[in-house]
Amino acid sequence: MYVHEGFLGQRLRVIPRPTVRAAQSQPIIRRLLVTDAGFFPRAAQHGRVRAAGAPETIVIVCTDGSGWVEWADREPVRVERGSAVVLPAGVRHLYRADDDDPWTIWWAHVTGPDVDDFLATILSDGRGPIVELHDVFAVVQSLDEALSALENDETLPMLLSAAGAAWRMLAAITSSALRGTAATSDRIRQVQDYLRTNLDTDFSVPELAAMAGLSPSHFSSLFRGAVGTSVKDYLKRLRSARARELLITTDSPISEVALAVGYDDALYFSRQFRSINGVSPSEFRRQAASERVARA
Repeated sequence: MYVHEGFLGQRLRVIPRPTVRAAQSQPIIRRLLVTDAGFFPRAAQHGRVRAAGAPETIVIVCTDGSGWVEWADREPVRVERGSAVVLPAGVRHLYRADDDDPWTIWWAHVTGPDVDDFLATILSDGRGPIVELHDVFAVVQSLDEALSALENDETLPMLLSAAGAAWRMLAAITSSALRGTAATSDRIRQVQDYLRTNLDTDFSVPELAAMAGLSPSHFSSLFRGAVGTSVKDYLKRLRSARARELLITTDSPISEVALAVGYDDALYFSRQFRSINGVSPSEFRRQAASERVARA
C-alpha cells in the first residue's frame, strides 16, 4: 500500500470542488486553474495508482531522491532529481517514491485550455511525460508561489496568483522539453551564441553541425526542436533584427548595413529583409524616422 500524504514537513492545499466549479466560469482563471498543490519532503512509501487517470493534469517536480512513473501502457521509468513529470488528465498512471532513495517533490493539479496547449507541445514528437529541467529553481519557485497563494485563501485574487505562477511553471517545463537534454541544449545554445556574434560570416549547416559535434541531419532536427525553426530561418531573423537596429541607429547606406549582417548583395538583402518585415530597408528606415518625430 502506498502512502498518499502525511509526511513530516509537508505542505498541502486542495481547493473544494464547488470552488473549482465556480472558478471555471471566471473569465481568466478558467483558462488555467490550480486545483491542488503540495510539497512532500523525503516522501517514503509515497505513491498513487489511478486506473482512469485524474480529472486534472498532474505536474510533479523531483528535487531530491528519485521515484518511478508508469503512464498509459508504457514501461515504468525512473524519475531523477531535477526532472518534472507531466501526466495528462484522464490517462492511467502510477507514480511512487523509490524504496531506497524516496523523492522530495513539489506538485500541482492544473486544468484548463492553456494546460492542454502546453501538453500538446510537451508530449509532441513522441516525448514521454518526464522532462529534464534546465532551471529547476525557476520551476520550484513558481510552484512555491502557487502553493503559497492557495495557503493564503481561496478567493479570486489568490486563485489568479496561483494561476499566474502555474503558467510560468508550465512555460519553463515546456521550454525544457523543447530544448532537450541539458547536454544537447548546451551544444545548440553554443551555436546560437556563435551565430549572434558572427552575423557577417557565411555558414553551412555541416559546418555548424561539426561545431556542435553532431551529424548535419541530427543537428538540424535538434536545432528545429529547440528553437522552433530551421537554422537558415533563424539566421535570417537574427540578421534582420540586427539590420533593423542599424537602420534605426545609424545613417549607414543600405549596402553597408547589408554587409554588416552578412549579405554581399544589397538587393538580395532587401528581398530577405522584406520577407520578414513586409517593407524594404529604406522604407523601414523612413517609417522609423517618422515615428521618432511623432513621439517627440
